Amino acid sequence: MAMHLYFSLIPEALIASMLEPEQFGQYYATGHKFKSKGQALFFEIDPSFRHEYFDIDGAFARCLAKADGTPKNSVYISMYRVMEHLSMAAIGKLYLTTAMGATLGLKRAGGLPQPDQERHMFQDLAPINSLVVSVLEPAKYYADVTTQPSKFFSFPGMCFVELGLGPLARDPENGQEGDLPYTFLLHLREALLELQPGSKQNKLVHRVHSLQFPYRMVKEGFYLGIGEQLVHYPMLSHEVLRKEHSNWWRSANL
Repeated sequence: MAMHLYFSLIPEALIASMLEPEQFGQYYATGHKFKSKGQALFFEIDPSFRHEYFDIDGAFARCLAKADGTPKNSVYISMYRVMEHLSMAAIGKLYLTTAMGATLGLKRAGGLPQPDQERHMFQDLAPINSLVVSVLEPAKYYADVTTQPSKFFSFPGMCFVELGLGPLARDPENGQEGDLPYTFLLHLREALLELQPGSKQNKLVHRVHSLQFPYRMVKEGFYLGIGEQLVHYPMLSHEVLRKEHSNWWRSANL
């Protein structure tokens, strides 16, 4: 059986497995007997990748099929400072697994999307899980917390997703909430109103926020940065998801 490496975001971990991505997603989100349920997000890592920080060969040696031929589900290699020791060249597709175990793969784009002038909301996925609103577009937001920090703290890298704000992105005071699914809308409006270009560029909505979020609210997609490198994994449109990935889409909206 082929050996796989996965970089999980919930929680941040590097994992060896004998399972293919779709099988791993189901196992990771639900377990074998569907007794636990929760979203899973993970990247596939080139199995030939090596770094002295990780004992990957040791993990592969322990990742053995059972006597009856059943593949080994997972061997945890590291759960601390994983992302900063990865190579961007070794990182492959991003997989989104629903709480019911359906998995969708996203490819990396050749560049970053064109920035807009609206307000943004970012869910940090790793190495922290804060929810932040910002006047900065994704690339500038990433630089602000990593390579060109405006505060006294910074991170060696970050993975985050932009979530939609609907009309609040243009008019946080009077914009209609519509079908926004967030349970903290009053607090969200207050945070958005505090933003001021040139002075108050970012505002924490929640310092520690649940990593569970509605996949339908992903705006442009997911961003992964390590040092100076920032890449984008575009989210498929709702139309494409309905037509070409209907099982995943239904599972994501249960």
